[in-house]
Amino acid sequence: MACFVVPVAEAVIATAAVQIAKKHEKSQEKLECKLPEGAVQAPEYKISVSRKISWLRNLLWGGVLLLAFEHLWHGELTPYFPFLTGATNAADAATMLHEMATVGVAMSLLVTAVWGVMLLAVKVKETKLSKEKEIRE
Repeated sequence: MACFVVPVAEAVIATAAVQIAKKHEKSQEKLECKLPEGAVQAPEYKISVSRKISWLRNLLWGGVLLLAFEHLWHGELTPYFPFLTGATNAADAATMLHEMATVGVAMSLLVTAVWGVMLLAVKVKETKLSKEKEIRE
């Protein structure tokens, strides 16, 4: 009924975190030293924090859109208040809250775990590339 509400909350938080990280990265960029003209800087093999968080944001929003469409398809969402058919009476509301606490939290944790595995794979690749760079120099 409303299992997608929990990932929506996480997606909103991730969206705000991306914006904060981008703002922080821009302020850090201004503080960095500028290279003299003609100097060549070796490529850096690091992915920014804002980009990594945006992966989580995109995973969450994609899942939320698919779940919302599925719930709309099955008539569990309505275009009028209270929007969720499970919120119309107290007995259904208790079932809806239980589903949010179990299924919604489990889905959010699974998506976040997949994102964590993605970050681990990126970290391994970044380490490998930086070691190759050190060997070449």
